[in-house]
Amino acid sequence: MDAPAVFTEGDFYQQHFDPQEYMKEFYTLSDGQGQPNTFLTQSLRSLFKMFSLDGLRGDTLIDVGCGPTIYQLLSACERFQEIIALDYTDQNRRELERWLKGEPGAFDWRPVVKYVCELEGDREKWAEKEEKLRRKVKQVLKCDVTKANPTDPVSLPPADCIVSTLCLEGACKDLATFRSALRNISALVKPGGHLVMLTVLGETYYAFNQQVFSCLRLEKNEVEEAVEGAGFEVKFAETQPWPPGDIRADCDALLSLVARKRAPTSG
Repeated sequence: MDAPAVFTEGDFYQQHFDPQEYMKEFYTLSDGQGQPNTFLTQSLRSLFKMFSLDGLRGDTLIDVGCGPTIYQLLSACERFQEIIALDYTDQNRRELERWLKGEPGAFDWRPVVKYVCELEGDREKWAEKEEKLRRKVKQVLKCDVTKANPTDPVSLPPADCIVSTLCLEGACKDLATFRSALRNISALVKPGGHLVMLTVLGETYYAFNQQVFSCLRLEKNEVEEAVEGAGFEVKFAETQPWPPGDIRADCDALLSLVARKRAPTSG
């Protein structure tokens, strides 16, 4: 499948992004042929590892660009008391709300929740974890990472941690916008707080359900420089190769990164 020649604007997401199809494609533990979903299990293991690092805990976590998914919050919800989820697309926020409220027809995350519980040492705690996550997500709000205040007109108090998975590279059309988006979301976290990121490297598109979405092609050093430029110090960075032969995206690797926000220098 050819990469889109043009940047996929927010309006296109709003009209064409189907959250149920997206989750079916990327967030089931095995594909239609029964092959394991390496991309998902790698992501879950990376998030487990990052949220186990020292100092990654606190009162509030903000998820920037949550999409319709919860996988990125399963390890996080053990470390933070309340979670605020942000996404640009109305149908993604609605889909997330459906799961949070336990509505019929919501995506079945149980296999993924069980997988994470197994990483944490007790697969049988899955129902308890689902309940905990539903209780901790306090708000689901619209956001636009290209705005100076991404949650405008709402102003959120700075959080102890922000997590952003597979969001900025889809939302930013060039490196300058990516750098600026990182500065924008940096305002959502307090000095000394953390940024946890999962980002794809070397990707120009991803596709599902006959729709192709553009992606900003990033290298590891570009991501790290942009994170440092947004006032953070990178504490942990690890890349894993993208599973070969996966035609749903032309990605090279998955980057997991944790950074700590520097305190402002006086005068």
